[in-house]
Amino acid sequence: MNDLSSVTPLLAIETSCDDTACAILDSEGTILSQAVLSQESHAALGGVVPEIAARAHLEVLPQLVDLTLQRAQLSLQDIRYFAATIGPGLIGGLIVGSSYAKGLAIAQKKPFIGINHIEGHILTPRLPYALKKQEIESLTFPYLALLMSGGHCQCLLIEDIGAYRPLGRTIDDAAGEAFDKVAKMLGLGWPGGPALEALAQEGDPKSFPLPRPLKGREGCDFSFSGLKTAVARIIQPYGQQALPRLIAANIAASFQQAVSDIMEDRIEHALQMAPPVTTLVVAGGVAANKKLRATLNAVASRHNIAFSAPPLALCTDNAVMIGWAALERLRQGERPRDIALPPRPRWPLSERKVFSASLGQKTIAATEAML
Repeated sequence: MNDLSSVTPLLAIETSCDDTACAILDSEGTILSQAVLSQESHAALGGVVPEIAARAHLEVLPQLVDLTLQRAQLSLQDIRYFAATIGPGLIGGLIVGSSYAKGLAIAQKKPFIGINHIEGHILTPRLPYALKKQEIESLTFPYLALLMSGGHCQCLLIEDIGAYRPLGRTIDDAAGEAFDKVAKMLGLGWPGGPALEALAQEGDPKSFPLPRPLKGREGCDFSFSGLKTAVARIIQPYGQQALPRLIAANIAASFQQAVSDIMEDRIEHALQMAPPVTTLVVAGGVAANKKLRATLNAVASRHNIAFSAPPLALCTDNAVMIGWAALERLRQGERPRDIALPPRPRWPLSERKVFSASLGQKTIAATEAML
């Protein structure tokens, strides 16, 4: 299916963690409207509480969908396709978002497509809006994608839509999780990634000789737990006292530099493992970090390939990426029969087709009859 005019406007919903998001896209991937509501209640608790997140999604999602429709100057009846994240993520939020989108699809007798959250991130740089912002004419296959977020850190070879080869992943903490935990140690609150990046600008990245886990090892797996533990040991002598700002800034700068060095090394290894690629893509919330972007951009330049990262607004969780992933799959000719798919807290990209097929034709036919 190359012409998507018959399936748009498309409304997408993303509720995999603590951001409630809705977006409407046209057949070319133009963003007709979008809205994202970040849940502030978790900050006082130092992290996302799944039950609280699910209840917040349930409370605000209807109003957020209405707001997105109003901004696009559309009615619910104008929507021709519905999409939502069905995994991976926090199961409560996934249930809320996907169930609401499926309900809208059934009520309007329109199709629904379930999207993998990770797939949304790694395909975002192909979105026309992202390409124009980066002055890249096209993002062609194959390309290397590094996903860095609070829940994920992995490197994938993107050979085509639906053809993703994993090259390496974290063996413990995700990059964003490490940033948030170190920021919490420094008294920066939660989420701490942006605050740590700002504080690091005041510090000396050579102040503390922090470890670089797995640097120089074969492959491109990642590890951050040892780095996080090393920071804790530096802070331990201060007990409950507030760290002097210069000390905190030096720790932040040293930590950020260590992560940057790890990422540089791991991507160098990934490029050796992969066949020739056109582009190095970074995605996910941590991709907003300017230091990491600059480091990875330099790696791409050394290998004479392009570098691409989504605009900052599309690095964190959003519904635009879910809608775009749906359009990419529909353009490939995928048949919409995902309304029977239950949400999955764990859903490796490699299992997508297997998971869809495992439902059985009778279940699919029964749910499709509802449309």
